[in-house]
Amino acid sequence: MKNVPENNKTRVKKPLKKRLIILAAMITVPFVLIILYMIYSLINYANAYNTIVSNLAVANSFNLTFKEQMDESVYRIIVGRDAFGSGDESDPYVLVENLRADFTELKSITTEVNSRTWLETLLRNVDTLENRLDDIKKSVEAGGHYDEDVEMLDSNIYSLTELIQDNIQYYIYYQTKTIEVINKGLLKEMQDFLVVLVILLILGILFTVVTTDKIARSIVEPIDTLSSATKEIAEGNFSVRTALNLEDEIALLSESVDDMAAHLEIQMEQIREDEKKMRMAEARLLQEQINPHFLYNTLDTIVWLIEDGKNQEAEDMVVSLSKFFRISLSHGKEWITIREEAQHIRSYLEIQSVRYSDILCYYIDIDESLSNYKILKMTLQPLVENALYHGIKNKRGKGLIRITGKKEDKLIRFEVSDDGVGIDDETLRHIRKELNKPAKDTDTGFGMANVNERIKMNFGDRYGICIESELGSGTTVSVVIPAIEYDHDEEKDADK
Repeated sequence: MKNVPENNKTRVKKPLKKRLIILAAMITVPFVLIILYMIYSLINYANAYNTIVSNLAVANSFNLTFKEQMDESVYRIIVGRDAFGSGDESDPYVLVENLRADFTELKSITTEVNSRTWLETLLRNVDTLENRLDDIKKSVEAGGHYDEDVEMLDSNIYSLTELIQDNIQYYIYYQTKTIEVINKGLLKEMQDFLVVLVILLILGILFTVVTTDKIARSIVEPIDTLSSATKEIAEGNFSVRTALNLEDEIALLSESVDDMAAHLEIQMEQIREDEKKMRMAEARLLQEQINPHFLYNTLDTIVWLIEDGKNQEAEDMVVSLSKFFRISLSHGKEWITIREEAQHIRSYLEIQSVRYSDILCYYIDIDESLSNYKILKMTLQPLVENALYHGIKNKRGKGLIRITGKKEDKLIRFEVSDDGVGIDDETLRHIRKELNKPAKDTDTGFGMANVNERIKMNFGDRYGICIESELGSGTTVSVVIPAIEYDHDEEKDADK
């Protein structure tokens, strides 16, 4: 028998799952990076835009109200309606301080050059405005200088507030221009992004098609090879091998298919060898059952009956012998009906009862409902022969062989019992052990072992023979087979 070649299992170095994950990553990562970059750019533009809008809002608030509030506040102080140092929002120094604080903050966050220049100019003008307010404050506190105070209001305060307002407007103008620059930059970035995205999309599609085709081929072609191999195996060619030089899961599958084919090849050889042995055993069994001594003894008995003038008995014995051999041969069929098997053992016992009329009695009680169920040919005859030669004949007195058969659910149970000498415990254990060996390997009870082996080979291990015996009381052999009706169409096909 061949030995299965030991296969060093391929270590999976390039699993399909890993390759597919890498493919997916190579496709998605560039797009994810582009999207993240776009999000980052949009956030930067949004922050810059929001900063400028916020700056414009602050500048506009002063552009609309500062000049008017400052001019009116100083005028009211000069005419004596208000005074410096009131601390409320209309106080000129409070207005100046608020303006300086807000635009100093704007200067710290403004990056555009022109806007920063105008902010610096504005803050210098604010400083000048504060100095002029100090001059007016001293003059007002000194008193009696109304005309000079009004003159300083017209020439200094009004001029400076107008100049500061111009500074604010220039600042707003350049900040607005910055928004336009940001919009243009954003538009340009979006256009570049779309171009890059389209290029990446085209490259990604080409890469995906090429890589997917390569991976698909690495999967489909080995599978086609495996499919062809398994098809050949299914058709009976167990020598086929896949021999795929891969390092993935399909390589493991390939090795498994090769191992399976090797095991099947060995098992088929074993089955052929077993079938050959079984056929040889059956031939040996048939030869033993139809042995010349049985035939010679039977013919001698027939001659003796004729010479003794017992022609009817001789005729009956010839008929029984004819039936016995006809069923024994059965045109080479392996399966017969239980009716035929019952007739076979009946013919055998009819012949033997003439030869052993002084010691043999028999009783056959096989349920008629079992007549059309199938049974392996020569299942019961070897057991009946054992009962006669090893049970009754050694008793040296009258003995009874009883054959029964009945259906139990989906099983059929036969019992061949005798009231002969029985078997001692040690011999019984040995016979039971031999019973479960292959028939070719038994040294005792070949007939029973052969029957048991044939039943198990055809029906399964749950079926077969069981033997019970007690020394001096007799022996009972039970046979259990499945209840399967005989298919006469199948018989016709077998004959063809």
